[in-house]
Amino acid sequence: MKILALNSSPRTGNRSRTELLLAHLVQGMREAGAEVEEVELRKKSVRDCIGCFTCWTKTPGVCIHKDDMTRELFPKWKEADLVVYASPLYHYTINASMKAFIERTLPALQPFFKERDGKTYHPARYRHPKVVVLSVAGFPELSVFDQLSSWANFVFGRSGALVAEIYRPMAESMTTPFLKEKAEEVLQATVQAGREIVETMRVSGETKSRITKPLMEDPRPFFEIGNLMWNTCIAEGVTPAELAERQRVPPPA
Repeated sequence: MKILALNSSPRTGNRSRTELLLAHLVQGMREAGAEVEEVELRKKSVRDCIGCFTCWTKTPGVCIHKDDMTRELFPKWKEADLVVYASPLYHYTINASMKAFIERTLPALQPFFKERDGKTYHPARYRHPKVVVLSVAGFPELSVFDQLSSWANFVFGRSGALVAEIYRPMAESMTTPFLKEKAEEVLQATVQAGREIVETMRVSGETKSRITKPLMEDPRPFFEIGNLMWNTCIAEGVTPAELAERQRVPPPA
C-alpha cells in the first residue's frame, strides 16, 4: 500500500502536536507493511485555486499553476492508495494550507453534472485515494471536532473514500511531564490505529476510545495553568514558544 501523509502544521518538532500524532500513526502504518511518504506542506509552494476551470476545459486534468502541487504533489496524490490529511484544528476545521491543497485536487474531477440518490456530484476523472483525517486541538472536549467531522464526512464520506478519523483533544498538554504516562497511552493507540488502517481499512472502536481518552478527569486545573501562561506571555510581551525557550514558570499573581 502506498500512503501519502500530508502535514499542514506551520509548527515543527516538539511544538507541533499534529506532527507528534502523525509520526506515531505513520509508525504503525509502516509496521504493517505500508510504504509511507510524509510531506510537510509548509515547505511546499501550493498556490490557491483561482476558479478558472482551465483544468476542466483547456488542459483537462492539469492545473494552470506551475508550482509544487502541479509538478510534485498532485501526481503523488493520484498514485497513492491512501492519503492522510493531518491538520491542526483552526476555527473548528482544517487550516488554510490543507484547504488549499484539497481545493487544488479539483483536476481529479470532471465538470459534468451527475445525480445519485437525489444528490448532485461531479464524476471522477481519476481514482480517488482513500482518506484518513487527523487533527489535534487545545480544547479538552471531543465535540470540538464536530464541525470538522461533519465536513470530512460530507466531502469524503459520501463517495466511500473516508476510512478513518483520528482526533485528539487537549493535545497541547500531551508533552506535559506529569501527563507523560497517559500521553504515551494515546500515542501507542495511534500507532495501533496506523496498523489497523493498513490491515483492515478502519480503526476499531476500542482504539478510537484509547486515542480520545481524557488526559484529566477535571479540566479546570488545565484551564488555570493555561490562563496563568497566557497572562505571563501578555505581561512580558512574549509568545508561548519564547516563554518556553526562557524556561520561565508563570508567576502565581
